[in-house]
Amino acid sequence: MAKQKWVITDVSRGIWVEQLTLTHDIAPALPEGVTVNKRTLHGGRSEGVEIIELNNGRLRLVVLPTRGMGIWRAWCGDLELGWKAPIRGPVHPRWVNLWEPSGLGWLDGFDELFVRCGLESNGAPEFDDHGVLRYPLHGKIANLPASRVEIVADDETGELSICGEVLESRLFFNKLKLSTVISTLPNSCEFSVTDTVTNLAAVPGEMELLYHINFGRPLLEPGSRVILPIKRLAPRDAVAAPEIDRWDSYGAETPGKPETVYFIQPLGDGKGFTQAVLHNETGTRGVRVGFNVQELPYFTLWKNEQPTCDGYVTGLEPAVNFPNRRSFEKAKGRVITLQPGESRSFTVTVSALCSSDAVSSARSEILRLQGSIAPEVLREPWPEWSP
Repeated sequence: MAKQKWVITDVSRGIWVEQLTLTHDIAPALPEGVTVNKRTLHGGRSEGVEIIELNNGRLRLVVLPTRGMGIWRAWCGDLELGWKAPIRGPVHPRWVNLWEPSGLGWLDGFDELFVRCGLESNGAPEFDDHGVLRYPLHGKIANLPASRVEIVADDETGELSICGEVLESRLFFNKLKLSTVISTLPNSCEFSVTDTVTNLAAVPGEMELLYHINFGRPLLEPGSRVILPIKRLAPRDAVAAPEIDRWDSYGAETPGKPETVYFIQPLGDGKGFTQAVLHNETGTRGVRVGFNVQELPYFTLWKNEQPTCDGYVTGLEPAVNFPNRRSFEKAKGRVITLQPGESRSFTVTVSALCSSDAVSSARSEILRLQGSIAPEVLREPWPEWSP
């Protein structure tokens, strides 16, 4: 099996490609109709942001090496996956002050379809006894640039991958490396992300990881629904609890409405594979997020039903932990310890469902995964999951 590689960025070798276009004519390993474009944005808060646009003939992805190898948007035909944030992005990390006193600076750069939260921490801001910020909202990895990026084409299978390495390391603290492979096949409406996190230190290191996968219109609208196989579900807090009977549906855009969050332990099949589906009101379009509960045992459903100008959006978020304060998650045993040199890998797949048949098939698969097991739905926050 032959693979062809193009190195886009390699900090250790001083390689940085400003602009690159790959097509079948230039790179025969690419199938006909598949293109890759790399360029750097200029202007406003996007100044200096590198993007790689991958078009497999049907699905188009915009990957952000500057922003932790996140995925800004995706389109399958005329179906857009993503959301309209109040900011105009993608935003260069230089404009995101993670350490502002509120601990909420992460939100200044948040407008992606697919963004990682971690690696040292990924939950709510946490402060020490003197009010000094210890862990900012959702961690640092999404605002760190990749130190190595390459494009790989497999001329046997046609698979096209964007591979990157992001280092989250600091003297006297954690030294973690995120290695990612973002892959898709020609004319597919699906992409997969496989991340490997490695502890580079000579002592044990700790990590959290949550995939913040976000959708707005046209998939999100009044009457949209989300479905996944559930072992246990609970509201995060007293705000979400009164809406527990409509946890899986979405209402109209409502100014000033507070976000509602639900914590879930999903069911998987015999090998741990599971999926969550979001579809529009009529069930004619949707999206499926697939993952493995042996790797990512917890799931957060985030619902923000404010008007589009304020961010009408929902997040489907598989994770190794819940996005609470790090100290709480550690006390509950949901912070991973990596021994020196140890790695953990995680795979998430996102599939556009572009027809009612595709949505119906995905729903049927989830019902099969649920089987005869009745979901345990708690009506109040559970102390094991919520502080």
